[in-house]
Amino acid sequence: MPFLRISPFNFRNLKNEDIDLSAKEVFFVGENGQGKSNLLETLYYSSYASSFRTHSDAELIKESENSMSLRSYYREENGTTHSTVIILDKGTKHIEKDGKVLHDRKDLINTMPCVLYSHDDLDFAVGSPERRRFFIDQSLSMYDVMYIDVMRRYKRVLKNRNICLKEKKYELLETYDLQLVQHGMEIQSKRKSSVFKFNEIFGKLYENITGIDGVSVVYKPSWSEEIQNNLSFDEILNIVKNKREIEKIMCSTMSGPHRDRIIFLRKGEPFIPTASTGQRRLVALILRTAQAVYYSQVTGKKPVLLMDDVLLELDPEKRQKVTSLLPEYDQLFCTFLNGEPYSNYKRMDTIVYKIKSGTWEKE
Repeated sequence: MPFLRISPFNFRNLKNEDIDLSAKEVFFVGENGQGKSNLLETLYYSSYASSFRTHSDAELIKESENSMSLRSYYREENGTTHSTVIILDKGTKHIEKDGKVLHDRKDLINTMPCVLYSHDDLDFAVGSPERRRFFIDQSLSMYDVMYIDVMRRYKRVLKNRNICLKEKKYELLETYDLQLVQHGMEIQSKRKSSVFKFNEIFGKLYENITGIDGVSVVYKPSWSEEIQNNLSFDEILNIVKNKREIEKIMCSTMSGPHRDRIIFLRKGEPFIPTASTGQRRLVALILRTAQAVYYSQVTGKKPVLLMDDVLLELDPEKRQKVTSLLPEYDQLFCTFLNGEPYSNYKRMDTIVYKIKSGTWEKE
C-alpha cells in the first residue's frame, strides 16, 4: 500500500507543499540538518500518529506556529486510493482516515506499515533492557491490536500497584496482583511466540551478511528464567506474593513483563559483550530487516521501509549484502548525504529529491 503523496503544513522546517512520492523507491539527498529525516518522520507519523524522534508532539510544530497538519494519500493493490489526516492544534490531536474520525491512534494499525531503520537502533543491541523489550513490543504492535490493548491494561495495573506500594495501601495489592498476573501472562505468551519466530529469520540473515553463525535472540521472562517452563497462573501469583516484602522496601513491583530480558547469544554464550562495534551495528540493522520479514510472514502484506542514513557506516561489501537481503517491500525511502553513491542503488523509476532548508527539488 504505497504512499502517493504527502502534504505537510507547519511540520518542523518543511515547506507547506505537496511532495510526490509515486515511485517504488524515493531518495532524499542533502546535507545534515536540511530536512531529510523530517520527511521520513512525516511518513512515520502518518502511519502511527507518533514520532520516532520525540515523545512531545509539540516539537513537531514549526517554530512560532501553534498548529500543524499532515495529509497523506496512499493506494491499495486494487487501485483504491485512501487518505489520512492528522492535525495537532493547541495540544489536541485529531486523526481521520478516509474522512472518518479515529478516536485512538491504534486504529491506524495496518494502514501503512512502516519499518524504520535509524542510528538509534543500536540501542536494541547495546542499550537498556527496556529498549530491547520495546523492539519486541513494537514488532507485535505493528499488526496485533489486541497486544496494544493488553499492554495498556498491564501498564495501568503496574502504575496503580506501584502507587499502592509507595503510599503503603497494601490492602489493595491482592486485587492488583490478580490483574498483573492475568495481563502479564498474556504479554509473555505473545513475546515468547514472537521471539521464537523471529529467531528463524534473524540468525540466518546475520550469518548471510557477516559469516558469523549461531547468533540468536533469547527471551528471558522474569517469572520464568527458562523459556520452556510454562508456569501456571497460581505459580506466578505465588512468585509475585513472595516478593511482597522486598517490594514494600523498594516501593516498586519487582517482577513481571516490565522486567523481562532479551539477550543475544552465540552458541550459548553472550554475544554482544565480545562483539565488535561493527558486529553490534549489524545486529541492530539486521533486527530491522528481520522485523520487516516477520511482519510480512504474519500478515501477508509488504511493509514500507524507511532508511535514515543507516548504510553510511558500512563498507561497500556489507552495504551490498544488506541491500540485497532486504525483504520484498511496497516502497523504500532512503536518505543520503551529498556525495554518497546513491546512484548505485537507483532504478530507472526511482525519484531522487535534493533537500535544502526544508525544501525539495527533483533531481
